[in-house]
Amino acid sequence: MLNEFKAFISKGNVLDLAVGIIIGAAFTAIVTSLVDDLIQPLIGMIIGGVDFSAWGFSIGDAKFAIGNFITAVIKFLIVAWVVFLLVKAVNKMMPKAPPAPPAPTGPSETDLLKEILAELKKSPAA
Repeated sequence: MLNEFKAFISKGNVLDLAVGIIIGAAFTAIVTSLVDDLIQPLIGMIIGGVDFSAWGFSIGDAKFAIGNFITAVIKFLIVAWVVFLLVKAVNKMMPKAPPAPPAPTGPSETDLLKEILAELKKSPAA
């Protein structure tokens, strides 16, 4: 079982995934700061100085933090946009795959039909 675990953990996919998770966590801190420290104040200025992170309402003991939800959506959109740009840049840097060789060409339908007709003409009529 130990050998199987070593084989599993040493596969490139597992290590790539681990690196991606670590970098993703660090990237989350950057995006959180970007949204909290730069974008939210900018949006607050645009909508009249309102701190929308405090937006919410309560019904009984339940508090609905709409501002926190809006912040989470903004963070998600920023992360999605940056990931899109990264994937686009990486795809641009990747070498192009060589074009596939052309498929072997055979006789066309017309040629085949002509051959069939010639064979039918050769055969004695029934």
